[in-house]
Amino acid sequence: MTEPRATASTSASATESATESAAEREVVDLCRDLLRIDTSNYGDGSGPGERAAAEHVMGLLTEVGLDPQLFESRPGRSSVVVRIEGEESGTAERGALLVHGHLDVVPARAADWSVDPFAGEVVDDCLWGRGAVDMKGMDAMMLAVLREGVRSGRRPPRDLVFAFLADEEAGGVQGAHWLVEHHPELFEGVTAAVSEVGGFSVEVADQRCYLLQTAEKGIAWLRLVAAGRAGHGSQVNDDNAVTRLCEAVARIGGHDWPLELTPTVRAFLDGVTQITGVEFDPSDPDALLQHLGTTARWVGATLRDTANPTLLEAGYKQNVIPGTATALLDARFLPGHEETLMATIRELAGEHVAVEVVHRDVALEAPFEVPLVDRMVDALLAEDPGAKVLPYCLSGGTDNKSFDALGIPGYGFAPLRLPADLDFAGLFHGVDERVPLDALRFGTRVLDRFLRTC
Repeated sequence: MTEPRATASTSASATESATESAAEREVVDLCRDLLRIDTSNYGDGSGPGERAAAEHVMGLLTEVGLDPQLFESRPGRSSVVVRIEGEESGTAERGALLVHGHLDVVPARAADWSVDPFAGEVVDDCLWGRGAVDMKGMDAMMLAVLREGVRSGRRPPRDLVFAFLADEEAGGVQGAHWLVEHHPELFEGVTAAVSEVGGFSVEVADQRCYLLQTAEKGIAWLRLVAAGRAGHGSQVNDDNAVTRLCEAVARIGGHDWPLELTPTVRAFLDGVTQITGVEFDPSDPDALLQHLGTTARWVGATLRDTANPTLLEAGYKQNVIPGTATALLDARFLPGHEETLMATIRELAGEHVAVEVVHRDVALEAPFEVPLVDRMVDALLAEDPGAKVLPYCLSGGTDNKSFDALGIPGYGFAPLRLPADLDFAGLFHGVDERVPLDALRFGTRVLDRFLRTC
């Protein structure tokens, strides 16, 4: 059975330090200023883009004497990259580490929120705004740690490449994927990467655990296209595109995908079993998952492949039967499952409905038992002695997928110590997105410690 990792001693705790670092002092302001720049990504190129945020980041980096580069894949779609030379620069043992975050956010409808989603307000000791957790909070931690390191003259052990990227919320086509394709030299010598959606805390049977992301499902955004015979709505029509589409959507949406446990998911479940004493029962997954609170939604989605219909479109007048009807699907597959998922969806769609790929990206799985992860665990436990660290698989996706094309394994490590009652999973792309101020400061300390020792 895989045990939760716990490799740091309690004597290393810096949680009670009376003196805040410069990075801790400025991280909240850095995050607030980023939240006030609207970088909404609608997925169709109609948003404001990331240029204003990228220029802001450029200013923060040049202010401390760095020479960052700004890249624009299309007008307004901007990314920023800067490399910091380490003490062991160029050595084969470590290689460089890529630390990356994205500057774009999903849209937010202000009428649904308790506060203006782009005002960066502090309410109830939390910083509110679209992107607070996904992922301008991590961007701010990266900036705070980077700026303090440069101001202090401290060099990291290895080369560090910091990247602030465009377009992650639409698959990274205009951001990370574009940089990998057009400027791979930026990532020369990089042997590993860290980014979002990992290193955050959850309560498991009164034990605080940090979930370190070592895997993520693949993405298949698909379009179903049903063709039929157009005609008058009053006529009998046994070749109706809308009917065929609806039947296909119902079959796919109602499909019972089989349970499949990948190595990362198995290790995670074993760790939760050790903490709770509850064995995982494939016939009753909820018996174990209920101990994870709202995070169970994420974990439950990593036990199997999924395919959810998300959009339907057909017709233009009530008494006209259209010749075509379309639907969009958001399908996610476990590592090694892409071919099986696509074959299953095509079979469920049926012979009269075509399946088109709108966007696809790889599934990832990186090792947990490696020195780089040891340093992440050490950094977390130095600030929170007595906690446990577990590997987990993300049901969504990150820009780590793009860098996999360069042979760079990626981890999710945006450390946050969170209140036990905070629905953290629900904040991603949700209403009233917010991050506790103490969590930002905690994450800054952990990220700084990690980058000084990795």
